[in-house]
Amino acid sequence: MLHFWFDDLRPDQWFGRNDSVDAALRRRFARTLAMLGRQPVWAFLGDPLTARAAVLLFDQVPRNLFRDDPRAFAYDRLARAITRGVLAKGWDRGMAKSARHFLYMPLMHSEAIADQLLALRLFAALGDSSTLHFCRSHARMIERFGRFPHRNPVLGRKSTRAEKRAVAAGNSW
Repeated sequence: MLHFWFDDLRPDQWFGRNDSVDAALRRRFARTLAMLGRQPVWAFLGDPLTARAAVLLFDQVPRNLFRDDPRAFAYDRLARAITRGVLAKGWDRGMAKSARHFLYMPLMHSEAIADQLLALRLFAALGDSSTLHFCRSHARMIERFGRFPHRNPVLGRKSTRAEKRAVAAGNSW
């Protein structure tokens, strides 16, 4: 997982829709995702490399495999729990900036304000103004609505007029 994400893919392939990347991820990791997604958190906290790979597997891969499908968010809780475990062990302190970026992403993807506040602190410490900008915009949506309005149609949630305006203004990632 780590080799594929950080060596086979280019940074411009990490975000956004790319059918060939989605197909490669599906081919290589769909079965692993389904199999490991039922494991307890501690199963991924034996060493930093396993934890890093697991966070990518449970946070990023479902978003590629299940676009416009509620399953895109099905593993978020597990990804956040692994991230919190890594933070508790202090393993993030020895990681490269790009590794920490993806380790912290489950917190930015969370609809819980406590996770958003932690994400803001962690991303600010990375010193990347572009990523921090995205993190702030995510946190603002959670502060304002308590959820990400752009997920509402996929998750079967009814959107308010204000949420529809926020999405129409470009507040979707």
